[in-house]
Amino acid sequence: MTFQNSVELLKFHNVAYTIYAFMIVSIIAWFGYNLTRKEKAKSIIRIPFYGYIAFLVVGGVGHHIFTYNTIPWVQEDMMKDEITPDKVFHITIANHKWQLPKTPMVVNCKKPTEFIVESGDLMYGFGLFRQNGTMVTQMQVDPGHKNKLMWTFNFPGTFNLTSTEYSGPAQYSEDGKDLLFVKNAVKVVGCDKKGGNE
Repeated sequence: MTFQNSVELLKFHNVAYTIYAFMIVSIIAWFGYNLTRKEKAKSIIRIPFYGYIAFLVVGGVGHHIFTYNTIPWVQEDMMKDEITPDKVFHITIANHKWQLPKTPMVVNCKKPTEFIVESGDLMYGFGLFRQNGTMVTQMQVDPGHKNKLMWTFNFPGTFNLTSTEYSGPAQYSEDGKDLLFVKNAVKVVGCDKKGGNE
């Protein structure tokens, strides 16, 4: 199983973590029940308890190893120094204003794209969002550094940009509008598959 976008991954994690959470709650309930018993548990009864704890630990760690192997952008992030991006966009931000090379920034589907973002003053966030408001990807933007995000878009779409870090009240207008919000900042083209969400 390989996840092509974060929507698929979120659905998978919702199921996996719900099951895991119920298992954790069951062990706490089991422990609590044994505390209320008047008679002490015999030593042999403790073996299933610790076996269940070991199962939860192995299951939790195994889930993350399994997820690592099925999420393509994790390996891309780990190996980004060895990947030549199809396009590179240099972006700066200062005084609560983005300086984008162009709007929209057009990227090719299924090709690695690198965003290099530099802050001239504060800590910001670089976040790309779907039209329904859900996040595709993000990174922190530390001042004084070249902050790099490598990402491959697997589906067509147009994505909005905003800061994912609170950078003070100057980020918002008096009526509460996010001044760092850029509508349709990134456009993905060249996908064979029609529709879908990144």
